[in-house]
Amino acid sequence: MKRRKVGNMLGLAVLSVVLERPMHPYEMAALLKRRGKDADLPIKWGSLYTVVANLEKHGFIEAVESVKDGGRPERTVYRITPAGRAEFEDWVRELVGTLDPEPPRFRSGLSMMGVLGPDQAINELRRRLGRLEDRAGKQRAALDRLRPLMPRVFLIEVEYDIAMTEAEARWVRGFLDELTSGSLPGTQAWRRWYETGELPADLGEFVEER
Repeated sequence: MKRRKVGNMLGLAVLSVVLERPMHPYEMAALLKRRGKDADLPIKWGSLYTVVANLEKHGFIEAVESVKDGGRPERTVYRITPAGRAEFEDWVRELVGTLDPEPPRFRSGLSMMGVLGPDQAINELRRRLGRLEDRAGKQRAALDRLRPLMPRVFLIEVEYDIAMTEAEARWVRGFLDELTSGSLPGTQAWRRWYETGELPADLGEFVEER
């Protein structure tokens, strides 16, 4: 992945909204939250102002005016620069076309799951499945809420989130069925190893056992 002058993903979100029109940070945050983007990027005021300052420092956005609304402090309005638009497009191209080099944490856990033994593994996978199903329900509700507010092209990432959550839930459900039914080859050898701490003399037991 390319090393960027502003690498915080919140910077990408800021560029996405000032691409539409000039606005001050409060408007940026309000618009991102209204569109549900805070589900992907927790928006904290301190972080937002730091990111805005860094984007301005590197010439990706620029201040165009300061506005005062009633008794509120002055707010600086920013617009995207040509360099900012080029950076935004390059960043999005990289995110869409490049595979993430970091493996998911879940994959790392699966690679070490033998240490838990079958029963603990089943309990934790059931817990994960419940959380996945709950997440999918919330994601579908969020999509239903956002659909009337914006075109589908701006909600593709929510559809992707739902598809990925449901795909993982299907996989976990299928693997759980194998574990609980005893149809996964090597389950008994795995259980003996967990209970005794001794690997079988022939590791083929993990493969050939039925």
